Amino acid sequence: MAVRLPLTAPGRAWVALAALLALGSTLAWWVPAALLDWQPGLAISEPWRAWSAVFVHWSAGHLAANLGATAAVAALGWAARVPPGATLAWCAAWPVTQLGLLLRPGLAHYGGLSGVLHAGVAVVALWLVTTGRGRHRFIGTLLGIGLLAKLLLEQPWGTVLRRVAGWDIAVAPLAHATGAAAGLLCGALALLASRGGVRQSAP
Repeated sequence: MAVRLPLTAPGRAWVALAALLALGSTLAWWVPAALLDWQPGLAISEPWRAWSAVFVHWSAGHLAANLGATAAVAALGWAARVPPGATLAWCAAWPVTQLGLLLRPGLAHYGGLSGVLHAGVAVVALWLVTTGRGRHRFIGTLLGIGLLAKLLLEQPWGTVLRRVAGWDIAVAPLAHATGAAAGLLCGALALLASRGGVRQSAP
């Protein structure tokens, strides 16, 4: 009888990573943003900011909204029963999301979970489309189309920072686009690696 470790069961590692992101963001609320946020000028000398920036939030409303969105992405991965490989892809997309912001060095400061959450949605959509069947593949397709439509409406190639009604902070649409792109890239690499492993183990 095979023994399954707790985090190897479908969806569990995904929820654990989401919980880590939420906990880190909550604890970082009491840390000065300047110590953790993404700053392109410090990308080489302080590369760890590509990870720590996600924990920075500029207002209580920003933090609350992203914590709610994190719970939704956690539920999405749990419902899709994504394997640990998908979680590894999401984790890899975490720093890549911030590195993508180097495309627009005019974004002098960035913080928040939204970019990495878009990466998570992209990973789930890709996994459902490529490994799912029937209803699951259809849901993945709709999820991917919805994500693409959202990104196009936000026009990440436009103004670096944008004021949105109902928000008390400026939004950086580019981070959503770099997050989705990072999720697709890392997800595709993880899928290729998993399929290569299956072929190698075949008799």
